[in-house]
Amino acid sequence: MRVMLVNPRFRLPIDTRTTPHLGLAYLAAVSEERGDQVLLFDADVEDEPITDAVRRFNPDIVGITANTPQVKSAWRTAQAIKSVKDVPIVVGGPHVSVLPAESAARPEIDVVVRGEGEAVWVKLCEIVEKAQAGNPKFTARDLLDPQADLLTGLLGISYFTTDGVEHHNPDHPPIADLDTLPFPAYHVFKMDRYTNLQPATDAIDGAKSFSIMTSRGCPYRCTFCSQSIMPIKWRARSPENVLKEWEHLVHELGAQEIGVLDDSANIQMQRLEKIADLLIENNLNHVPWIFVNGIRANLATKPLLAKLKQAGLKRTAFGVESGDPDILLSIDKKIDHDTIRQAFKNAKEVGLETIGFFIIGLPGETEESMEKTIQFACEVDPLIANFSMMTPYPGTKVYEIVKRQGRLLLNDWEDYVFFDGRARYELGDMTAELVERKWKEAYRRFYLRPHRIWMTITRKDFWINWRRTFKVAWKTIFPSKEKKALRKAMEAEAMGY
Repeated sequence: MRVMLVNPRFRLPIDTRTTPHLGLAYLAAVSEERGDQVLLFDADVEDEPITDAVRRFNPDIVGITANTPQVKSAWRTAQAIKSVKDVPIVVGGPHVSVLPAESAARPEIDVVVRGEGEAVWVKLCEIVEKAQAGNPKFTARDLLDPQADLLTGLLGISYFTTDGVEHHNPDHPPIADLDTLPFPAYHVFKMDRYTNLQPATDAIDGAKSFSIMTSRGCPYRCTFCSQSIMPIKWRARSPENVLKEWEHLVHELGAQEIGVLDDSANIQMQRLEKIADLLIENNLNHVPWIFVNGIRANLATKPLLAKLKQAGLKRTAFGVESGDPDILLSIDKKIDHDTIRQAFKNAKEVGLETIGFFIIGLPGETEESMEKTIQFACEVDPLIANFSMMTPYPGTKVYEIVKRQGRLLLNDWEDYVFFDGRARYELGDMTAELVERKWKEAYRRFYLRPHRIWMTITRKDFWINWRRTFKVAWKTIFPSKEKKALRKAMEAEAMGY
C-alpha cells in the first residue's frame, strides 16, 4: 500500500529546535516492514502544499499525529487531504488519546488511535489493504460501514460508523517486547532541513543529529505531566538491541549527536550501566549524547553518572519543578530537594553539563513559593535553566483541579503552545499577572548574574549561535502578541491554498 504519514505544522512563538518526529519514524519503519511505500510529510519543513503531495503520491491510507496545540492543525490538514481524495485518515497522539471522541466525531477524521500506535497501525493497515483488495472502489466510508463491520475487533481505536454510532474499542495492550520494533526510519525525512537537538546550546549539523528511545512508559504519575496518560508500565529495550541501533546511527547515518528521549531512562540503573559498557567496548563513546527529557534525580548516583560520562554522555537534565517542599509534595514528584541537590552535585563532579526543568505557577503556588523556585534554581545552578509556566494539559490531574477550582485562560487548543509568555489559568490567589511576572523574573535573575554572563560568553558554541540565542531569549522574556493574520495564513496554508 501507499502510506502517507503527516506531522501537521506546529509553529512555536520562538525559534527552537525542529527535529524529525520519532513516533512517525517508528510508524514509517513498521509500514516499510510490511512492504508499504511510505511518504513522510512534515509540514514544518515542506515547501509544497499537502494537497499537491496527496495528488502526487495518491495514498491508500493517511496517518496524522497531534499533540494538544497541534490538534486543530491536524484537523485542517485532514480537511485538505479529504478535498483531494476520500482516503481513510487516522489520527493519533497524546491529545486524541485523551479526547478521542472530539476528533473521531469530525467528518474529516475516520479513525482515532489511542495510546501506543505501532501495533494498532499495522493491524489497521492490514484491514484496509484486505478491504481494498476486494473492492477496487474502496473509500473511507466503506471502512466505517456498520454492515461491513471491519473495525469491531481492532483494539485501541475510536470511531463513528456511518450510521452515527460512536465506538470506543477496548485499549490495545502496550508492546511487551520493544526489541521487536524496527529502528526508526530516518531515511524518509528530509534530514538536511532540521536543526540539532538543542540549537541554542550546541553547534551541530542538524542532518547529523538523531534521537533514540531506549525505554517507554513511566511508573511515576506526577500531577502536571501529560505523559501520565500513557501506559504506566515501564518497558525497556535490551542493552544489546540499543547498541545495534546506536551502531546504525553512528556508522550508517553518520550521527554527530544522539539524544535519548526516554521519559525515565534510569529506572533500571544496571541496564543503563550495561548500555554504557557496550558503548565503551564498541568505541561508540566518541559521539556525544544527551538525555533530552532528563533522568530521575533519585537514581542518579555518582558511579552511574561517571560511567555514562565515560560512555559519551555530555549533558543530562533533572526535573526539579518547584523549590518549595510543600508544592513538590503536592505534585506527587516523590523526591525531595536534598536528593535533587545531590544529583546536580554528582553530575557536575563527574564533568557533565546539566539542565534543570522548573515550573512557575503550579496549583497552590504563592509568590513566596515561586520565589523559592527561583532561589533553588540559582542554588543548583545548571548550565541551562528551563522555566515554564504551568500548562494544564487534558488528562492530567492539574487539568481536573483547574476545571473544578480555578479559571482556565485558554480559549482554543492552539493556545496551549509553549513559550508564548502567557499564564494558562488562575487559581485562588494566584493571578495570571503574578505568574507571568515571576516567570520573567526567573529568567532575568538566573541568567543575568555576573558569573552566568561570564560562563555564557566564554562558551565556544555561544559565539557560533549568538544571534539565535539572543533572539530566543528576547522572545521568551518579551513575547509579542499573536498576529491574527499569521494564524489565518497558517490555516490557509494547511488547506493547501
